[in-house]
Amino acid sequence: MNLLVTGAAGFIGSAYVRTLLAAPDAPRVTVLDKLTYAGSPDNLPLGHPSLDLVHGDICDAALVDKLMADADEVVHFAAESHVDRSIVGAGDFVRTNVVGTQTLLDAALRHGVGPFVHISTDEVYGSVASGSWTEDHPLRPSSPYSASKASADLLALACHRTHGLDVRVTRCSNNYGPRQFPEKVVPLFVTRLLDGEKVPLYGDGRHVRDWLHVDDHCLGVDLVRTRGRAGEVYHLGGGTELSNTELTGLLLRACGAGWDRVEHVADRKGHDLRYSLDWTKARTELGYRPRRDFATGLAETVAWYREHRAWWEPRMRRARTRERR
Repeated sequence: MNLLVTGAAGFIGSAYVRTLLAAPDAPRVTVLDKLTYAGSPDNLPLGHPSLDLVHGDICDAALVDKLMADADEVVHFAAESHVDRSIVGAGDFVRTNVVGTQTLLDAALRHGVGPFVHISTDEVYGSVASGSWTEDHPLRPSSPYSASKASADLLALACHRTHGLDVRVTRCSNNYGPRQFPEKVVPLFVTRLLDGEKVPLYGDGRHVRDWLHVDDHCLGVDLVRTRGRAGEVYHLGGGTELSNTELTGLLLRACGAGWDRVEHVADRKGHDLRYSLDWTKARTELGYRPRRDFATGLAETVAWYREHRAWWEPRMRRARTRERR
């Protein structure tokens, strides 16, 4: 079997590919990645005999068609995903997340490829004051990023309903773990604290997120790929809800820092207060259960960044150079 995985030089996609290729019965994996700032070949086991890395854009219809002709199944991670960047400029998010997804769907339909697992986010629902969303909750995205992901979700599901393509959508909680680009909150705070810098806490710090280790997310994605049903949405949650203030406190302690290292900054525009997924469906249908408890996973993540400065320091320098420009 040949599995086409998009965006798999990035944080979550590369973890998924590494998991697949570690198995004795690993499939043939073709990675299609644009290798933007958040993706790098060194996230992948490049010497593995079952791995092919193709540097390219999911909006390149000719390239996508060529790769899809040789694929049996697709797992689609490729996305622009940073909310703050989407607020500054939404164009790249619409192009990659919406147009890129439709380009992949068109090619999958032409070549009869499936299942097509589309990776999405809990952010498509907006904010929930209490309780948890089920998969049939209306989509009410608040940011250009989440709006572009909601659009991609609907296009994918419409492709199933209109054309019968075996599409399966996953929506996950906030991911954390090694190799996450230091613009998301956990690696941003950890790397800044390790460098003796201050960390920015949005608003009053009451915003609540559910946390999911990247390895558990990858486990859930593969359960959806191998056991899920066509046309269905599956929630993949972590089971650890924390306010940003609570998370900040844990990261400060893990890095041996105090609250004097926290700088309160103006809240993000359109900042959702709380996300929470009900993942009963994935648990009962697929047997999905997160394996990594948050305390252990966070300690291991902090230790990884402490021990792998050679991975994140060059990335931080390049990011700061871009910001100055």
